[in-house]
Amino acid sequence: MLNKGLAALLIACGLIASAGAQSTPEAARDATSLGPVRLVQSPRAPLPPAQAASQPGERRAELPRSFSPFEHYVSRLADGPRPPEEPQPEPTVRRFGADLLWAAPAPERDGAVPDDYVLGPGDELLLDLWGSVEASLRLRVGPGGSVSIPRVGAVSVAGRRFGELAPLLRQRVAQSFKQFDLALGMGELRSVRVLVTGFVQRPGQHSLSALAGLSQALAAAGGPSAVGSLRRIEHRRAGSLLASVDLYELLLKGQGAAERRIQAGDVIHVPAAGPQVGVIGAVQHPAVFELKGEETVADLIGMAGGLAPVANRQRAVLLALDGEQPVRELDLAQAGQQRLQAGEVLRVHSLAELNRPSQALHKRVRVEGEVLRPGDYVLPAGATLREALAAAGGPSAEAYLFGTELRREAVRRRQMEGYDRALRELETEFTRAAVTRKERPPPEGTPDSRVAHLRLIERLRQVQPSGRVVLQLAPEARELPALPLEDGDQLIVPGRRQAISVYGSVFNGGSFEYREGTDLGHYLQRAGGPTRGADKDSLFVLRADGSVASTRLQSFWSREGLQQLPALPGDTLFVPEDLDRLRLSQELKDWAQILAQFGLGAVALKNLTQ
Repeated sequence: MLNKGLAALLIACGLIASAGAQSTPEAARDATSLGPVRLVQSPRAPLPPAQAASQPGERRAELPRSFSPFEHYVSRLADGPRPPEEPQPEPTVRRFGADLLWAAPAPERDGAVPDDYVLGPGDELLLDLWGSVEASLRLRVGPGGSVSIPRVGAVSVAGRRFGELAPLLRQRVAQSFKQFDLALGMGELRSVRVLVTGFVQRPGQHSLSALAGLSQALAAAGGPSAVGSLRRIEHRRAGSLLASVDLYELLLKGQGAAERRIQAGDVIHVPAAGPQVGVIGAVQHPAVFELKGEETVADLIGMAGGLAPVANRQRAVLLALDGEQPVRELDLAQAGQQRLQAGEVLRVHSLAELNRPSQALHKRVRVEGEVLRPGDYVLPAGATLREALAAAGGPSAEAYLFGTELRREAVRRRQMEGYDRALRELETEFTRAAVTRKERPPPEGTPDSRVAHLRLIERLRQVQPSGRVVLQLAPEARELPALPLEDGDQLIVPGRRQAISVYGSVFNGGSFEYREGTDLGHYLQRAGGPTRGADKDSLFVLRADGSVASTRLQSFWSREGLQQLPALPGDTLFVPEDLDRLRLSQELKDWAQILAQFGLGAVALKNLTQ
C-alpha cells in the first residue's frame, strides 16, 4: 500500500495522479521507516513544438532534385545525345555521394545512449528504484540543469556525462533511502538547433536530436545542392572552425569526421563544389567526382569501385573541354599517377573496343550560335548533326536552321587545294592578257586594268575557304539532316536574318531590310541597279544555306529570270564586273562557280568588292 504522505508528495510533484488519498506532513516524514514503496510512472507529457519536429524516424518532404550541368555533360558522353524533342532525362552519371543524404529520415536512436553523452535542459532520465523503495520515474532536466527526485530533492545533472550519473544519483538517493538498488536510462533526448548555410537544399535553422551528428544536420537540410561541396564541409562553433569534413572519407572508408556530434548553436557551412571530373565506361560505378587534392587516374578508378571485368586494362581516353588536345589516349598501366584537370572525363574502354581508334569511338564537335547550350561536345561514334544539335539543347526560338553552317576540316583542305589552283590559273590568264595588251595597245583614254587585276588577285589570296558543307535544307526546315559527324566538325546555327545584301558593280551596294513576298530584282533596284561596267549576264545569289543560284548555273530564260527569283532572308546578291575584255576562260569568269566550289561566303564577297 502506498504511504499516504509520500503519495501526496508525488501528487504535488506531478509524478502520480490523485486518487482521493489524503496526505499529512507526519505521514511523509515516516516514509523511510515503512516497507517497500511503489511509485507509479507519470503520464508522458507532449513535447513542445520545437522538439516535435525532430521525432525519430520522421521523413522530411522531398524537394525536386537538381543536377549540375557537368552531370548532364558527362551523362551525354556516356549515353549519347537524345533528340531535342524528347524531354531531358535525369543524368545517369551523377555526383559520387549525392544520394547519401537525399530525403533521409530524421535520425533514430539505435541502442543505448553512449556514456560520453553530455546532458542538458530538455533531456529525460528514466530512473528505476527497487528494494526499500520501488519507483519508475521519468525525470526531465529543467532549465536550471537539475532533476527533482521525490524525498531526495534537486540534483544538478546538466553538463555531466551520462556515464557519471548513476553513481551520482545512487549517492544522493542513499541519503533518503536504505537498502535499494537503481537502474538509469535515457528517455527522450533534448533537441538542439543548428544553422546550416551555403549550397544545401534547405538552408536555415534545423532542430535535431542532441545525439545527431554532422551528417544528420546535412540530412535535415536536404544534403548539398547540385553545386555544393561534399569534400570541404565546415563545422563551426562560437565563430571558430572546428573541422573541415570530407564526406568521401565516410563513403569510401566508413570513417572520418562526418559523425562528429553537434551542439546547440553550431554552424554547418557547405561551400561551392571544387573542381570536378568524370569517370565513365568500363568501371564498377561511373560517377562525377569532386577533386580535393592531387587525385590521380588510379585514385579515381579506385573511387569508381575499380575496373569492370570487361575493362581493357591498357586503354582509356581522356576527354578534355579545351581545344588543344580534346582526346588523349592513355595506357592505364603507365598513366596511373597522371593527374586529372577540372572538367576532364576519363573513359575506360572495354575489350570489345580493343582495335578501334579513338576517332572511331568519339566525335568532337563545336556547336555555336542560336542554341540553348553552345559549346564543345564529345559524342559517340555514329552521332549525327541532329544529335549534335540535341546535345547543345536544341535550337533557340530565334534560330534560323536554313542558314545552319557546317564547317568540316577535310572539306576545307580540298577547297584550299582547288582554290589555290584556280588562283594560279587566274593569275596566268591576267599575265597573258597583259602581254596581249602590250602587243595591241588599247585606244588612248582606256583605263589600264593591270593595277585593278593585281589588286583583285591580292584580295582573292586574302580570302580563305571555310570548309562549309551545303546541307540543302528547305527554307522552312525545322530539323537538321541525319548527316554523320566527323571529328572536329563545327556547327553554327545563325539567328534569322532580316536583311538582303547587294554587292559588286552596283551604284549603292549594302544591306536592305527583307520584306516577305519580294524578289531579288526589288533589292537590285534599291541598290541603284548595275553600273556600266557590270557583267549583267553573270548575276548570282548566295543563299543563307551556302547554295548558289545564277544565270550560268541554272536555266533562266534571261538575266531578269534570276531577278524574279523570290528573295529569302539572308540572301546576298552579287553583280560581277565585266571581264570579257580580258578573254578569260569561261570557268574563271564564272564567279558563281568559284563561290559554289570553294565555299567562299558572303563576307568574302563583301571583301572582294571593297
